[in-house]
Amino acid sequence: MILTALLLGYVTLARLIELVIAQRNTTALLARGAVEYGADHYRWIVALHSAWLAGLWAFAWGHALHPLPLVVFGLLQLMRAWVLHTLGARWTTRIVVVPGETLVSAGPYRWVRHPNYLVVVGEIASLPLGFGMGAFALLFSVLNAVMLAVRIRAEEAALKPL
Repeated sequence: MILTALLLGYVTLARLIELVIAQRNTTALLARGAVEYGADHYRWIVALHSAWLAGLWAFAWGHALHPLPLVVFGLLQLMRAWVLHTLGARWTTRIVVVPGETLVSAGPYRWVRHPNYLVVVGEIASLPLGFGMGAFALLFSVLNAVMLAVRIRAEEAALKPL
């Protein structure tokens, strides 16, 4: 139970810190003349991720921990940090583009167009699997796939001029 609380506490705190960073970066980018795209679907992303996290808090208690998915989840945290570090002040949870800037092509972006989305896909599956919650992982993976189809389409359209 203590490990469950620590793990879920870590994820919750990390997401809250990321939201603060994202809001700070979004505000700064908009002040530099950035334009936001896909704002209409953003609330659905927030709802999906909030439901995922709330569901873990509600249902993970008492489940045996499975080390391999939790190791994968831990490695994904390193990848997430790499993505955030690479994007720096350009990282945000929204689609915000400063006209005239070039696409980032350093770090994981050298190999993958949307590395953060790969991280999210892995997290949404691996953490519930770490608690032996296969049906939960599948449900949220399917919902996330639908959301990412909308999100990536909007992001690609926004980045096309760059």
